[in-house]
Amino acid sequence: MNKNVSWTILRDDAVYDTNWITVHDCDVIAPTGNQVSYGWVQYKHFAIGILPIDENGWTWLVGQNRLCFDEYTWELPEGGGKESDDPIVSAERELAEEIGMQAQHYVPILDRAQFSNSVTNEIGYAYIAHGLTPCAGEPDETEALSVRHLPLKEVYEMMNQGKLTDMFTLAMLCRAYYLANTGQLPEEISKVFRDI
Repeated sequence: MNKNVSWTILRDDAVYDTNWITVHDCDVIAPTGNQVSYGWVQYKHFAIGILPIDENGWTWLVGQNRLCFDEYTWELPEGGGKESDDPIVSAERELAEEIGMQAQHYVPILDRAQFSNSVTNEIGYAYIAHGLTPCAGEPDETEALSVRHLPLKEVYEMMNQGKLTDMFTLAMLCRAYYLANTGQLPEEISKVFRDI
């Protein structure tokens, strides 16, 4: 099959619009040549995730009840960033808002990651944050957060036991582990992954 064949949009109606998303209802011709109806969600913000690691090899998880599944979940610090802002600026804000920390160093671990790309155009950026010190920060007005500070090894055990379900968190943990074990992270970060 020719990989350069694009979708042809015959009709595109924005059926729902907020400050965060637009829901599109479309008639399209697929790359196969078949005409179909298609719906997708346009995101107006980047997804931003942070894996903070302190000098002892501990990290932070944030707990909250998420609306879509009405479940309480534990996740790494994450949120949204305006497309007009540098993702690192949004990461700094999210880290302060969610766990009250600031970092001297940010190491990119995910760049323009696509989430559920069959039905959304959401793009994500993620960083390891280290050289951490406390700072002032306030959660978003819709977030009732709990924060846990725990060994990174324990977080990987939670992942292995199926206690972490947020895909962004799982992607950050897997990517960080791979980078640490292939020599692609600074030594002071890589060493905390060696006993996981």
